[in-house]
Amino acid sequence: MMKTFYYSPAIALLTAVAVFSPTDGHAQSKNPSEQAVLLGQFGDWGAYKATPAGKTVCFALSKPTSDVTDPPGRNRGSPYAFVSTRPSEKVTNEVSVILGYPQKGGHEASASIGGASYVMYTQNDGAWVKNAPEEPQMVDAMRKGADMIVRSESTRGTKTTDTYSLRGVADALDKVAAECK
Repeated sequence: MMKTFYYSPAIALLTAVAVFSPTDGHAQSKNPSEQAVLLGQFGDWGAYKATPAGKTVCFALSKPTSDVTDPPGRNRGSPYAFVSTRPSEKVTNEVSVILGYPQKGGHEASASIGGASYVMYTQNDGAWVKNAPEEPQMVDAMRKGADMIVRSESTRGTKTTDTYSLRGVADALDKVAAECK
């Protein structure tokens, strides 16, 4: 079953996290109400909390340890993987990826962890797990795995392979769960 896409506050926060200031522990955002506070850095994953429009959002976030494009050298925004929790919407551990550029229409991305593979639907520059009931299995695989490999294709036909280290994701998710009830 495919999830219905809607605007996710976590995506708005991703912009804030992209300009995170490690000196004061707050992200700098165009809208001061959309501040993301670093709760802790766990290996390659950070745990964050924010309250845009008064609603609590928590997420674990990581950048890829390797990103390969074919053809090489294409301009691209910053890719990120994150797992968000939004208590007011009853959303827990929603896996999504910002791919860094618009995705090819009708093209599905994929995420592989160990021997498991997950189909992700794409919209604009984001990707989400297509089969929502697989999301808890994917999060469990992330907790136990070493790497997650995300493959996608841009509107210009650029094929991308991003590798995310999963070192620290379990601790970051535990921190998110403790802070975002």
